[in-house]
Amino acid sequence: MNKQIILLNGPSSSGKSSLARALRALIEERRKEHYEIVSIDDFMRVPKDETIYEDDVFEISGAMCESMREALKSASGVIVDHVITSERIFTQFTASCAPFPLRLVRVSCPLELLRIREKERGDRHPGSAEASLNYLYPGEGYDLTVETQFMTARECAEFLFKALF
Repeated sequence: MNKQIILLNGPSSSGKSSLARALRALIEERRKEHYEIVSIDDFMRVPKDETIYEDDVFEISGAMCESMREALKSASGVIVDHVITSERIFTQFTASCAPFPLRLVRVSCPLELLRIREKERGDRHPGSAEASLNYLYPGEGYDLTVETQFMTARECAEFLFKALF
């Protein structure tokens, strides 16, 4: 068994958390392997009426990386649910992944749908989804992309599972 890290990178409200849970369930069901999920939502503690800035994400990114590496000690792999908005966050993250294989997955959907989902969630500062879409890093170079507007989380997980395993 080769441990790997699967990065789900996409704007706020794009469906990363639902996809991470669906993918983990599929891996456990079909491969009988346990993947931990490390989510930005477990580390970001900014009230919903405050804007999240790149510095806020960078501040917690080290702890996310540490949690990911710790999870790899006992899990078969890790699914990381992240919103990377700068080169320095991406560089810090990718450096912490060594020596494990890293699969980069862009989670995407149109801005209008992001706005609708953000409003329905009610736990984000209005405009967070749009800002994270505008600043998402890297802009290209992903191994895979999933469009959550067209597929359910389970369907996206099926697509990723087939491609990754």
